[in-house]
Amino acid sequence: MRLLKLILIVLLIGLQYRLWFGKNSLPDYWRMQQDVARQSETNMRLKQRNQVLAADIADLREGEVALEERARNELGLIKRQETFFRLVPVKPQ
Repeated sequence: MRLLKLILIVLLIGLQYRLWFGKNSLPDYWRMQQDVARQSETNMRLKQRNQVLAADIADLREGEVALEERARNELGLIKRQETFFRLVPVKPQ
């Protein structure tokens, strides 16, 4: 009977050691949960960015207004018979 108790205690200690310090232990599980939460947040931000980009692409394909606006802002293009004014801020001396 005494030997059985000793064996059970040693087995319990061994299992507890693996649970807390071994491979795939509880701290590893908690760390992995944090990694999953961080990755989910990153995925959500990237999904929102992709939605904005997809809307921008659809707008450029379908509408001339967005295409014209982009040509004006990014390329500095103007229409015929239009006058372009650039306002340059004066640096204080």
